[in-house]
Amino acid sequence: MANKVKVGIIGCGGIAHGKHMRFLSQIDEVEMVAFCDIVEEKAEKACDAFGTIDATFCTDYKELLKNPDIVAVYVLTPNWNHAEISIAAMEAGKHVMCEKPMAKTYKEAKAMLDTSLSTGMKLTIGYQQRWRPDSLYLKEVVENGELGDIYYARAVALRRRAVPTWGVFLDEEKQGGGPLIDIGTHALDLTLWMMNNYKPKMVVGTKYRKLADQTRTANAWGDWDPSIFTTEDSAFGFIVMENGATIVLESSWAINIADAKEAVCLLAGDKAGADMLRGENKLRINSVKNGRQTVEEPSFDAGGVAFFDGSGNDCSELEARAFINAIINDTEPPTRADQAIVVTQILEAIYESSKTGQPVYL
Repeated sequence: MANKVKVGIIGCGGIAHGKHMRFLSQIDEVEMVAFCDIVEEKAEKACDAFGTIDATFCTDYKELLKNPDIVAVYVLTPNWNHAEISIAAMEAGKHVMCEKPMAKTYKEAKAMLDTSLSTGMKLTIGYQQRWRPDSLYLKEVVENGELGDIYYARAVALRRRAVPTWGVFLDEEKQGGGPLIDIGTHALDLTLWMMNNYKPKMVVGTKYRKLADQTRTANAWGDWDPSIFTTEDSAFGFIVMENGATIVLESSWAINIADAKEAVCLLAGDKAGADMLRGENKLRINSVKNGRQTVEEPSFDAGGVAFFDGSGNDCSELEARAFINAIINDTEPPTRADQAIVVTQILEAIYESSKTGQPVYL
């Protein structure tokens, strides 16, 4: 197309390289024209690797936002400034893809949503797990009514020993929390989306810092430093929705379990149930047919799920293409901000309940 979607990248760290810039570079309709990071070398490196021949780099995101050619901005920074940068970008007339979680607090997320509505700019949040083949298949099953009324669910993000030791992941002040806000957020988003239920009523939560001071940890990315590990290492929530449905949320970076599983869910309806508890792309659908209990296991080797061919398209690539298509065609973004804000609201309530020892009513 003659007029490509010109994109600016704010935050040129691991998630930018490992997810967003990698897949944006594969979309013909996109040009990455500006890069920003508080570490100038990171911005320059990203610019050299992914930018157009006349792309620029800087250390102040406000300078990037002055570029009138930029149509969309990717906010790929630590959680503490998601809201500040996203709001500034939308006020500057840019559509925004903000990495998960939407923000540290519900108040900040609400300000982001309000800005999107007042400016007319599109705002989406990076919940790419929705675009996995098993997720797309299960969503279709749910929308067809095959599970019936979903009244119980589990949202699971449990790592045995996989604590991220880089960046500011272990800094509660900058991130707002640990595994709950980092990976639990994916599991909860996936579960709420499957249920199409965004009206929480009451939350009870607990969080733990049980393993964070240990040494010789057998951690996947090397031993963590207990002196900077200020977040929880596990957190759990019991969520009651307005319609009476119950969701149990489990999240941990380090917990003594044999079977780790991340960004998966279990759904129980009055007609049938489904779960991803054996891992990604290992979906089971259970029901009763002809007086017998049955379990179906769809194959995701190739084809059959929307435009996912099962052999090449990464869920993050599909998410990227969906956002760019939403801009080009002026359609709904892949993850709506009014859905993502409920995830932040519930996570905040779990932290608050853990702090006070009391349920939080929403």
